[in-house]
Formats: sequence, structure tokens, C-alpha cells
Amino acid sequence: MSYWNRRFTVFSIFFAALFLVGFFQSWNVAFAIFNICIISAIMALGVNIQVGYAGIFNAGIMGFAAIGGLAAVLISHPPVTETISIGGFSILLCGLIIGLVVAICILLNTRILLSKITRRLLISLTIIIGLFFINFIGSPAVEQIEAFEPAATGFLGGFGMPIIFSWIIGAIAAGFVAWLIGKITLGLRSDYLAIATLGIAETIIYILKNEDWLTRGVKNVNALPRPVPYELSLQESNWFIEFCERYQFPLVETSSIIVKLCYSSLFLTVLIVLFSLFEIALKSPWGRMMRAIRDNEVSARAMGKNIKARHIEIFILGSAVVGLAGAMLTTLEGQFTPIAYQPLRFTFTVWVMVIIGGTGNNYGSIIGGFLVWFLWVEAEPFGLFIVEFVTSPLSETNSLRVHLINNAAHMRYIMMGLLLLLVLRFSPKGIFPEGK
Repeated sequence: MSYWNRRFTVFSIFFAALFLVGFFQSWNVAFAIFNICIISAIMALGVNIQVGYAGIFNAGIMGFAAIGGLAAVLISHPPVTETISIGGFSILLCGLIIGLVVAICILLNTRILLSKITRRLLISLTIIIGLFFINFIGSPAVEQIEAFEPAATGFLGGFGMPIIFSWIIGAIAAGFVAWLIGKITLGLRSDYLAIATLGIAETIIYILKNEDWLTRGVKNVNALPRPVPYELSLQESNWFIEFCERYQFPLVETSSIIVKLCYSSLFLTVLIVLFSLFEIALKSPWGRMMRAIRDNEVSARAMGKNIKARHIEIFILGSAVVGLAGAMLTTLEGQFTPIAYQPLRFTFTVWVMVIIGGTGNNYGSIIGGFLVWFLWVEAEPFGLFIVEFVTSPLSETNSLRVHLINNAAHMRYIMMGLLLLLVLRFSPKGIFPEGK
């Protein structure tokens, strides 16, 4: 089978399975799965260009996804004028102090005339003084902001702009954080790099969970604006009511499907644009240089290539794509939930997508994102069906039958592991190997 036929066959199997979900379960469920499949594929593309192009093992994917989600809040949520008047100026002043401390530290670090010990002492003193002023100015302001109607607001809010702008801002913010992290960690060995990126991601999530003035913490930010129509608005529109009556479509379900189709069109546009750009990059001299660095750093360094600079470059690019996907996911869900960012969902699962699809292959990232998320969602109902079928000879009150049915949700972990084992056994380089 040629590779084009293989791609056609695999994607056809996925869409056939999605069609069966719509036919036997609900078209609402099918399109909901498809939308998150697209976002998962975008995340997988971001990770793939890191590990597939440059061999960088990034275990902090959830941190960059959370930064994208935070961008959606800060861009789209209306500003809370009361809390801004209470402590907005103090928070702004703290931000200026942080910027001033960073600038002074950079300046001191570049002063060649100073000895190393003197530079370190001055930098340490600058940081300590900066932390003192930040705590002195910011702590009272934070307490006042978080105390203002904590059940409803208790934070500063955002800029009240269209949420679709947050996709760009989320990518830029994640790329900037990746640059900071890359400056520190990309000189480490791959195993230390994985530990460092995971630790930094956990730190990011910890901050988002506890800084209520910024994100409302575990109270979550709800009712974010949409870039698509609301179901209720459609249901109250005369043209939509006439459309449903003409074709005898159920009003509520059809409005939900239309909204999901609008999301799908936006997400597919982003996926197609990114995929096209990454395919061009992969086959360009830049892409060949990245793979040469990945395969043999010693030879690439001997040819005059700046290995760390190229690694930072690809690390920023991949993390920016993950940040973009994080902003898209928060847009789709309509809320920001810091506690939902777990390594299992936003690191392990995305890595499984890349491995199953095939590292270094953009088609593989897309099919990996599609298949793994589809299996993740459908494993529970499918597992429940299997358990009920196998235990059907037993009575409904049988303890073994009741236990297996109550724990059918754990079938997703079994099926994920089984899929990973099957792919690694029969296609060790993934469904679509690199270069194919």
C-alpha cells in the first residue's frame, strides 16, 4: 500500500468511526469530539516540531497550554472596574518594578569591568530589594482585590476584547515563556530537560491555582465570550426557526450542531494553515538543518551551527503552537479551569498522540490527535458495552458485574495502553513514519 493510500485509509477509518458515533449516539457528541480532536492535533503538531524536528523532549506541555488559556481570560473577560480602582495601580507598579529589576540584572550581567563575584552580589541584592518592594506594595492590593465579592469576581478581569485575539496573544505569551525557559534549560541533557520542563509547568499551574487576583484560582472564570453565535440567539431567530420547521429539524439540537460546526470551521482553518506552514518548513533547508542537528549534534556543531540557538528557536515555535491550542480549548469550553490542567491530559496524552502518529511526520501528528482523543472519549461507553455484554449471563445484583460496570470508566486507560502497545509492536515508528 502506498503512503498516500495508507493516509487515505487511516483518515477514512477515523471519519467512519466519527460517523457511527453521530448515527448511534448523537451528532452533537460527534461534533464535540471532532472539535477537541482538531485542537489535540494542533497541540500534537506543536510537540512534534520539537521532538520530531529537533529531538527536544518537552514534558511541560500543560504549562504552555495553561498560558494560552490564561490569555483567553485576560483578553476577552470584561475588566472589573471596582477591583481595578482598588488595587490596579499597585499591581501595575509591581509589574514596572519587575521589569526594572530584570533590566538592571541584565545590565549588571553584561558589565565586563565588574568581577564575577561582584556581579552576582549586585544581582542578588537587586532581586532582594525588588522582592521587598513588590511584597510591600503588592500584598495589600492583592488582599483587597481578592476580598471584593470573591464569589462573583475577586479578580481584575481582562481587556474585554474579542476572544479570538487571545489565540495570537496566547501563542506569543507561550513563546516568550519558552524563550525564558529555554535560556535556562536547553543546555541540559534530555532527561534533565524533561524534569526541568515538568517542574516549571507545575510551577505555572501552581501560580494559576493560587493567584486569585489574576485567574480566580480554583473558583474558575466562567461565561467567557464566544467567537460564534449562542444557541439561544439562534433559537430566537426567525430565519432559523423557519429553517428547522421547513426541514423538520429539532430546534434545540440543530442550534447546538450549528454552533459546533462554526467552531469546527475556525479550528480547521487554523489546523490547515499550521499544517501547510510546517510541511513547507519540514522540506526547506531550515527543516533539513534541524533534523541534521537532531541526528548528530557533534557534526552540526563542527559545521558551524549554533546548536543552542536553534534549539531555543524550535522550542519557542513548538510552545507557541501549544499556547495557541490552549487558548482555542478555553474558547471552546467557555471557561478557564486551572485545576483541569493535569499532566495526564496535557502532557502524557499529547505525547501518546505524537508517538502513535509518528514523530517527525505532520500527517502523523494530525491522525494521532484524532485517534487518541476519539479513543479517550469513546473508550468509556465502548468499555461499558463490552462489560455489560461479557457479564450478561450474571445476575444484575452480582457483585462482580456491579463492580465492573461501576469501573467501566477505567477502560480508557486500558485501551490507551493497548493502542500504544499495538502501534509500537507492529509499527514502531508510528502510523506514519518520518519521511513517508
